[in-house]
Amino acid sequence: MARNLTLRNILILVASYTFYGWWDWRFLFLIAISTLVDFYVGKHMHKTEDRNKRKQLLFISLFVNLGFLVYFKYTNFFIESFVDSFRLFGKELEVSTLNIILPVGISFYTFQTLSYTIDIYRKQLKATNNIIAFSAFVAFFPQLVAGPIERASHLLPQFYKTYKFNYKLVKSGLLLIVFGLFKKMVIADRAALYVNEVYNNVDDYGGVGYIYATVLFAFQIYCDFSGYSDIAIGLGRTMGFDLMKNFDSPYISKSLTEFWRRWHISLSTWFRDYLYIPLGGSKKGEYRTYANIFIVFVVSGLWHGASMTFIIWGAIHGIILMIEKGTFTIRKRLFGKLGLDKNNFSNHLFFGIIIFTIVCFGWIFFRANSLSDAFQIVSGIFNSINLGDVFNEETYLIGFKPNEFKVIMIAILMLIVFEFFHKKYNSIRFLNNQATLFRWSFYLSIVISIVLFGIYGHNYNSEFIYFQF
Repeated sequence: MARNLTLRNILILVASYTFYGWWDWRFLFLIAISTLVDFYVGKHMHKTEDRNKRKQLLFISLFVNLGFLVYFKYTNFFIESFVDSFRLFGKELEVSTLNIILPVGISFYTFQTLSYTIDIYRKQLKATNNIIAFSAFVAFFPQLVAGPIERASHLLPQFYKTYKFNYKLVKSGLLLIVFGLFKKMVIADRAALYVNEVYNNVDDYGGVGYIYATVLFAFQIYCDFSGYSDIAIGLGRTMGFDLMKNFDSPYISKSLTEFWRRWHISLSTWFRDYLYIPLGGSKKGEYRTYANIFIVFVVSGLWHGASMTFIIWGAIHGIILMIEKGTFTIRKRLFGKLGLDKNNFSNHLFFGIIIFTIVCFGWIFFRANSLSDAFQIVSGIFNSINLGDVFNEETYLIGFKPNEFKVIMIAILMLIVFEFFHKKYNSIRFLNNQATLFRWSFYLSIVISIVLFGIYGHNYNSEFIYFQF
């Protein structure tokens, strides 16, 4: 039994390294070094009770992993920021940036392996002696390049268990994969046709075009990223692995706080446990709590990319969350008097639209190619809206053929209806309770939709958006 388990983990490890190495085999050394360092750091940390030695070992893990991350992801950002700071005082420095390739998924597997050493340091996890199982955990190919960011306490023990074929698990896993492909190929990649045209040529368009592009980007990034997560979770499930849920219908949230409980759950909980709480969380006074929230979201913005646009995106969310927390009691009383505290459809829709609008405003900075582009789009939305363009075919067909516009609108409407339905009922359970003919007709319709309406072979980058992070 143990031999079969070892062979399975070796097969997973080889498949994972082959999968990642197919992109660029040279960066396999980064994963291998991080794996070896954290394996031996964890092993030695677990053996000693000496507090200073444990801190030194943790520092080694942090230095190696964050050192790789900072070098590959942020070196040029720091160089450019250094040059720009001198430019403010009228000084021009002749410093060129470095030709550094950003390894795919480095932010994801760095955080995943760090969770292991930090949890051992906190004595919340025992170190493993099985380097093959640990290596497979770090490089597990379904979620290696774009998450979910798994905790060692949840995923690592699964590499010590054998699994028998389970039809229900495999079936639900395949369904998740199909749903993920529908989100990615039918909605996200189609929305990208419009979004890329407008955001890559901001001088050519106006306020209404910016609004359409931003709303479509909201659905593009959601369907792109949650679609990948569905595929990763589904693939893991077919292999007998349980990966954590990463999205939970975030666009039907009634507050930004709720949005972040539903969006990129693996990252938001990682920052909560390994940054927000160590900073003091909400236990060191009101103002310190606000500062901690702001710091976490600025860091979250920086995690997404080495650009001021991402930092501002994170800051926007941090500020709104601070306001939400600071005005909670006032809002509760006011909403109670106005009857807005009732959990009915109209109130849910009202607050949902407000939160969606706030999130879309933040997406402008997230998607814009530069800070100047972002400010131009914001200015255009508020200052140059021509209501006659709302229903102007030349505006809403940018990058689309008429039929493509109909497809994206119908697909988004189907997604919204499905999200509301899924919130009330478990979709998989609901389908399993239906007649065989209904179930298989539904499955077949999704597959046919992907085949007929999926985007293929367009001349734009159709990789998953979060591969760049």
